[in-house]
Amino acid sequence: MPLALVTGTSRGIGKALALRLLDAGWTVEGCSRGEASVTHPAYAHARLDVADEAAVVAHVADVARRRGRIDALVNNAGAAAMNAFLLTPGSVAESMMRVNYLGTFLLTREVAKVMVRQRAGSIVNLTTVAVPLDLEGEAAYVASKAAVEALTRVVAKELAPHGIRVNAVGPGPVDTALTRTVPRDKLAALRARMGLARDLSMDDVVEPILGLLDPASPVTGRILHLGLDGTR
Repeated sequence: MPLALVTGTSRGIGKALALRLLDAGWTVEGCSRGEASVTHPAYAHARLDVADEAAVVAHVADVARRRGRIDALVNNAGAAAMNAFLLTPGSVAESMMRVNYLGTFLLTREVAKVMVRQRAGSIVNLTTVAVPLDLEGEAAYVASKAAVEALTRVVAKELAPHGIRVNAVGPGPVDTALTRTVPRDKLAALRARMGLARDLSMDDVVEPILGLLDPASPVTGRILHLGLDGTR
């Protein structure tokens, strides 16, 4: 069975993706800062702070030792914040960069070392439509995800000669714990701006990720913003 390492699997997109991968016959190594919420014979869970470099290095090494290989990585763990720019504390900006960018950087670096030895692998990073929309009130969050997109494009070029593909998927409004903290009128305004009749479903988000993880896919270095026309 192929092995996928998925971060942030305790809820939301990460949990939905883990369940779909398990249904498709994958073995899944999940992680989050909390306890597991997925129960399956082919699922293992670890408590992990993705911004803790030493912990990430140790975790990926442990997975590679136990499983022998890592076929896919999905950097789903993330944090969001809505603050007017002039009222945003430096601690919020730092937290966004640590969780969203540094966490993705560290997991990608360590898993890519395993994939280079295999000469194969697929990595998908989670971003957001807030980046191409330059969404007001989310400067720190948008900046951290813009960094993820830049990382995706650069790393895709560096790892392509080793048979490793790196892409990113950026959902629009989807019902998760993060979006439930956003006022409904703001979500409605965002849907209208994007021309969406409804929030995205979990399937709307999970299916493109599964497509990019398919070993038969040739796609790399692409940023797919769901709910917007094409890719960027």
